[in-house]
Amino acid sequence: MIGLVIFLIIAIIVVSSLKKTNAGNTPVLRILSIVRNICYIAIVIAIIFSSIAQIGPGQVGVQVLFGSVQNGVLHSGLNFINPLVTIEKMDVKTQAYTMSSVQDEGQQKGDDAIIALSADGLTIKLDVTVWYRLNDQDAPNVYRSIGTDYVEKIVRPAVRTALRDISVEYSATDIYSVKREDFIKNVTKNLEDAFNGRGVVLERVLLRNVELPEKVRTAIDEKIAAEQKSQQMVYVLQKEKQEADRKRIEAQGIADYNKIVSQSITEQTLQMKGIEATLELSKSPNSKMVIMNGKNMPLIFGQQF
Repeated sequence: MIGLVIFLIIAIIVVSSLKKTNAGNTPVLRILSIVRNICYIAIVIAIIFSSIAQIGPGQVGVQVLFGSVQNGVLHSGLNFINPLVTIEKMDVKTQAYTMSSVQDEGQQKGDDAIIALSADGLTIKLDVTVWYRLNDQDAPNVYRSIGTDYVEKIVRPAVRTALRDISVEYSATDIYSVKREDFIKNVTKNLEDAFNGRGVVLERVLLRNVELPEKVRTAIDEKIAAEQKSQQMVYVLQKEKQEADRKRIEAQGIADYNKIVSQSITEQTLQMKGIEATLELSKSPNSKMVIMNGKNMPLIFGQQF
């Protein structure tokens, strides 16, 4: 826009020179006057438009005047500015930076997972996503001291360094399972310290995947299989114990029943039953022979036809 204004000023100067050259030619003078007026109007319009800057949503504008970065920032919407400044728009929305072993899933093509060492000397691969944003008030200082490529200069190296520094404090299996959340908390603290004073605000660290060495994965699978088998055996033993308890209770019930029955069978009861049987036998129309013992108990029953 400044170049257009300069061009129009030069055009006015040229027109003024032509007017002096054609001082006696009225039609030419009229045309040159019209051209000069148009140039004046164009200059005014250019200056007005140069004094207005539109900043999109989720952006801030950094003002640069003759190579000097101004401290104030322009926020979303229309802003009136010095026509001589240039505006550098910077994104302050939440952004995600992903480093993954999956092809083209992260910002870098190919396998971009972080290779780190654990406390037990094993090599692990970490897939991670970091949510961050640029602090809008720090945008001028970031542009002045780092530039617009602060992601590659600050965010990426800090994430890789933090993950490698913290991973050496944990065993591979702890990062993979029981201490995963604790590992993420320490990485987050490390990154917050690294971003402090850099104009970058950390929002969250997402540990997407932990890839262990093959021998460790095999050992974990075997351990899980052994634990499942052990749990299955516990279930079987509990079931067998319950069955044994059931049979023991059943046998105890039978024994108690037999004990009660045996206690209820007395000599008088047996004699009574013998007499009743003899009476029933005597009612038969056939001839009979009954041999009784000394206690009136029938020993042999005989029938004669």
